[in-house]
Amino acid sequence: MESKRKVAEFLLRIKAVQLSPDRPYTWASGRKSPIYCDNRKTLSHPQVRTYLRQVCTAEVEKQFGKPAGIAGVATGGIALGALVAQEMGLPFIYVRSEAKGHGLGNTIEGDVSVLSNCVVIEDLVSTGGSSLKAVAALREAGVEVKGMVAIFTYGFPEAREAFRSAACPLYTLTDYPTLLAQATAEGYIDGAAQAALESWSADPVAWSEARV
Repeated sequence: MESKRKVAEFLLRIKAVQLSPDRPYTWASGRKSPIYCDNRKTLSHPQVRTYLRQVCTAEVEKQFGKPAGIAGVATGGIALGALVAQEMGLPFIYVRSEAKGHGLGNTIEGDVSVLSNCVVIEDLVSTGGSSLKAVAALREAGVEVKGMVAIFTYGFPEAREAFRSAACPLYTLTDYPTLLAQATAEGYIDGAAQAALESWSADPVAWSEARV
């Protein structure tokens, strides 16, 4: 739990995660949300980047031992995945969101032939759709996916069910409840904002529709 709180503290401090229940953000899906997450910002902060590399490597080793390789999900999981692979002395590949429109038309970049199995690294899990699309591409290429480690998850029930159905264990370095508790403890939000954020988490669709 200490590392989960520390990751949440870092994400809040560098504004990789921003909370704004009074002025919601609009996601690519069109949903309104009181939270916006951009974990790419972690790459610009050496202390944060180093800590994420260390705890992510430790989580991979704890949950999966030493896999044959590491795969990153484009684009957010590429940098952290490469850092973890370097730390563990393992091959690295990454999975595009869709096949390249020229050249070899690759969906997976790197030498897949050197990986009999892998752990997938992701930056953020929301519904799980794009993350599991990468898992499916790896399996289709003949790579056994041991599971996934992500920096952060909103903890949506649909994501948990999707990962369960795909038989892909998911572990995260921190999560929404931990981040909310840390934000409250450090004074980023007050009681009213906390209530709004908890309400969103309980039913994101209804929360969004009420603000359209």
